[in-house]
Amino acid sequence: MKEKLKTLIKRIEDDDPDYCVDRGIFCGDLDPKEAALILLPVPWDATTSYGTGAAKAPQAIAKASYQIDLFDPVFGTPYKKGLAILSAGKAAKEIKKLNQEASPLAKRLRSTSQNGAHASQLGKFNQISKRVNELVYKEAQHWLNEGRLVGLIGGEHSCPLGLIRALSEKYKDGFGILHIDAHLDLRPGYEGFLFSHASIMHHVVHEIKNLQKLVQVGMRDFSEDEFETAKSLHNSSSLYLDRDIFLRRAEGENFLHIVHQIVGELPENVYISFDIDGLEPAFCPSTGTPVPGGFSFNEASLLLEELAKSKRRIIGFDLTEVVPSKNGEWDENVGARLLYKLCGAAFL
Repeated sequence: MKEKLKTLIKRIEDDDPDYCVDRGIFCGDLDPKEAALILLPVPWDATTSYGTGAAKAPQAIAKASYQIDLFDPVFGTPYKKGLAILSAGKAAKEIKKLNQEASPLAKRLRSTSQNGAHASQLGKFNQISKRVNELVYKEAQHWLNEGRLVGLIGGEHSCPLGLIRALSEKYKDGFGILHIDAHLDLRPGYEGFLFSHASIMHHVVHEIKNLQKLVQVGMRDFSEDEFETAKSLHNSSSLYLDRDIFLRRAEGENFLHIVHQIVGELPENVYISFDIDGLEPAFCPSTGTPVPGGFSFNEASLLLEELAKSKRRIIGFDLTEVVPSKNGEWDENVGARLLYKLCGAAFL
């Protein structure tokens, strides 16, 4: 074990009151070379179509993580494996600048008519989005080649496409995706934005050729076209709508049985894509597109825990659409706890 990680573990175990203050994430400011899991912050929310602010989530979640008790009854002490967040990395810095350029451009595009200037500016915006995807891909590819696990903290839900592309190259035999969300995200594009937060799974199913199974869970707000697209995917996809889960439970089915069915749909290697609005809005009131219904925190945790216990390998994950609270730190507090469980599941 590296010396800095040893020091980190000892000071946390000794309840050193001066240590867990503004240090990386989960009280650890490790050099990425000492970490087993790299957390890639993506401060990008330029395509959000309702509420904004997800670009501020990585920093807010890291801050909220300082006051979490780092023992989990199922996952133990994930921090001891070594976690590092790349907040000061070149990719995160460039993405932040791109978001500052693209966000006002997106606002102008939504308010202008469909003329030649609009088309030119829209092309510019889509090129910026493409650059964000490239930066995430290159950063993820680097750390995967170093033998590390990689998790992503958004940002909006368009952010993880580059990570998923990098994973598809590493796991050539294929993998499945567990997608927890209020939305299907199967639109080819939205508001003219090709890489929209509403399009992530459209790109995944069309671009990731070795995707074995997409299992979508908790959806309750989507277009008719998206619903038809989901049904057309046949054996390569399974859909667990929020209402269907509710009806099964109302008829007396045990929730744990439903969870085991969901997990049973997934292959050996699994990527988790977790949009925070998959939870009940009470747990994420500030998120950009809150929708009534959804999982409680305990229900979502149970799903992650049972997936990890199933001996499937979690090859990576993302947590997106967390928007820091305007009053207090509730949204980022929930996000930090969910992130810690995702880290624990990946290690288990």
